[in-house]
Amino acid sequence: QVQLVESGGGLVQPGGSLRLTCAVSASFHAFNAMGWYRQAPGKQRELVARATSSSSVNYADSVKGRFTMSRDNAKNTVSLQMNSLKPEDTAVYYCHAVQYYSGSYYNYWGQGTQVTVSS
Repeated sequence: QVQLVESGGGLVQPGGSLRLTCAVSASFHAFNAMGWYRQAPGKQRELVARATSSSSVNYADSVKGRFTMSRDNAKNTVSLQMNSLKPEDTAVYYCHAVQYYSGSYYNYWGQGTQVTVSS
């Protein structure tokens, strides 16, 4: 069973930075895509950043130039560096992975980590 475990959330002032990390229990080669989503109170879950196994990272327009997604193959972790944070970035952030296996796609989610941007 694939497990994704996020860490690194917290409270930060506007303009500050946070780094989220997702520990993945399987090799990156098992997944067709990995990424980060977020869900603010009263809103639908939305894509923040996503990378397929053969492409560069795609970012939501609202975070371009401020957020950077990266991965560490040796540690089996995926990170989201968030700079110049704004109050509207406040949300629960989820790590996500997609695996194609035996003709079906399987979606895996972490438990989420809270990010609050407030003065």
